[in-house]
Amino acid sequence: MERTFLEQDTVKVAELLIGCHLVRQTKNGLIRVQITETEAYKGSEDPASHAYRGMTPRNQVMFGEVGVLYVYFIYGMHFCMNIVAHEPGAVGAVLIRGAVPIEGIELMRTNRAGVPDKALLNGPAKLTQALEVTKELNGYDLIDDPERRLTLELPPTTSPESRDKTNKLPQTKKNRRTPRIGISSGTELLWRFVAVDSATRCKQ
Repeated sequence: MERTFLEQDTVKVAELLIGCHLVRQTKNGLIRVQITETEAYKGSEDPASHAYRGMTPRNQVMFGEVGVLYVYFIYGMHFCMNIVAHEPGAVGAVLIRGAVPIEGIELMRTNRAGVPDKALLNGPAKLTQALEVTKELNGYDLIDDPERRLTLELPPTTSPESRDKTNKLPQTKKNRRTPRIGISSGTELLWRFVAVDSATRCKQ
């Protein structure tokens, strides 16, 4: 994955990330998942965003370099994972809401003990638990870390050369576009994307 892929409009990136892979290297083995659901969050123009009222110690990662993880704690018990993505000088991040297993499903079953396979990754907090993502990875660089503890990859059937000049991936299936969920402001914005063929979907 090239950093320039993420250095464009946050909403556009949220759709382009559908189908991309997250690869997590844990002490017990490799986990690979395919992203099936995302939500875009911007800056002062987005009342549902953590960055709506400006920079704080919590959200400062959203204002920085693209390709970095923004991980935050909610409800006193769950972590959510976002990928910082925005145009130069802008603010934004994409919440990774859901995925499907590609490799390492036994590790994910261990990390999400007692839940059926269809519920392993169908929610942002479920995804971070399965991938062992915690606040320790807040600010983590998905692009340049030589240890490759967590990486973001293009779908295996594509390459940087297959993108057009606007960094748009070839789309073989249309993604479903809906309002974001679990928010009370900015509900009119269709900034949530779901893979139409996803077997793992969040409740509507």
